[in-house]
Amino acid sequence: MFELIMNDILGTPAILIGMFALIGLLLQKKSATDTVSGTLKTTMGFLLLGVGAAVVSDSLGTFRSMFEAAFQIQGVVPNTDAMAAIAQENYGTETALIMIFGMVVNLLLARFTPFKYVFLTGHHTLYMAAMLAVVLVTGGMSGVPLVLIGSLILGTAMVIAPAVLQPFTRKITGNDDLALGHFGTFGYFTAGLVGKLVGNPEKSTETIQIPKSLGFLRDTSVAVSLTMALLFFAITPFAGIAVIEELSGGTNYAVFILIQAITFAAGVYIILAGVRMAIGEIVPAFKGIADKFVKGAKPALDAPTVFPFAPNAVIIGFLCSFAGGIASIFLLPLVGLTVIVPGLVPHFFCGATAGVYGNATGGLRGAVVGSFVNGILISFLPALLLPVLGSLGLESTTFGDTDFGIIGILLGYFIQLFS
Repeated sequence: MFELIMNDILGTPAILIGMFALIGLLLQKKSATDTVSGTLKTTMGFLLLGVGAAVVSDSLGTFRSMFEAAFQIQGVVPNTDAMAAIAQENYGTETALIMIFGMVVNLLLARFTPFKYVFLTGHHTLYMAAMLAVVLVTGGMSGVPLVLIGSLILGTAMVIAPAVLQPFTRKITGNDDLALGHFGTFGYFTAGLVGKLVGNPEKSTETIQIPKSLGFLRDTSVAVSLTMALLFFAITPFAGIAVIEELSGGTNYAVFILIQAITFAAGVYIILAGVRMAIGEIVPAFKGIADKFVKGAKPALDAPTVFPFAPNAVIIGFLCSFAGGIASIFLLPLVGLTVIVPGLVPHFFCGATAGVYGNATGGLRGAVVGSFVNGILISFLPALLLPVLGSLGLESTTFGDTDFGIIGILLGYFIQLFS
């Protein structure tokens, strides 16, 4: 039963979100029709988000293989999903307990403090719990102290992260109905600050003037397809046609690249559709929880929640964050750190989100510079995190998003200082 609750219910974001929607609708005493419909649509929206993310990840995996073949770069590739899975194999019990009690701490803090945020990004809750378990065990902790400290840190992070971003999130969404619950907060907050310093929010990425002859670029799906096709074709001469056709299983390289680019755009389209469906249901449903248990609570949702508010900034953010990752390949060895090969998945999801936040405060220039800085951060922080992960630091991957680096590094060195 414990394994069912942890792995199959709390460990499945769509089910977790659906449960919160169900509770909210029941508390409002909605009709059976509205309750069933709202719960299923909320769950379906987050399933669509997962399906879209998987499609995007597969396409980016192909791009990564071409990139590595083109430039012969060896190093650590950040992949938070893979790292959390490796951590659970060794520290599964500690991870589960930290996650459960961390969620309890989140609800208590939302109930009794001014931080009225309930963190609903279930997979990130699990990933942060896994990282905390690794760092604490590596630092020599075990038993009740490990679970207690890990839960307090996790629950606190789950309310502080959305609160820190909320002033910027309000600018993006135009209201105070929801928050962002994603452990890339430090990068997004930095992008927002950078945007404020270097740009002008009036010159938004969404007001870019496109000639009538290029009007088709106003369609986000078309623009994303063409952008990715250009990226694929740009590295083709370096990777070699033979390598690409090996990846394609014999399909002509040009056809394969076009299909991969359009597949990527299809994944983004699915993500946006899922987000719209989920938000349309979760916000009204959440009112029940806010009214009954946590007065004035806001749901803190996954990073793609903000994508529909600035689709152009999403693409600009991805590209500029990736450029920051490329620049870091040359900068990391200069300061004696392990080379972090740009992971396309974190650069897409975190870079795109940073672009949206940079645009909110600094328009086009804010999106460009803010997401570039994010790309630097998600290269340097994983490199600095490796030493505090113990034996897991020797794996070929690591936790990628900024908050994992900040919390892990501070906690690891704090433990070393007092031990």
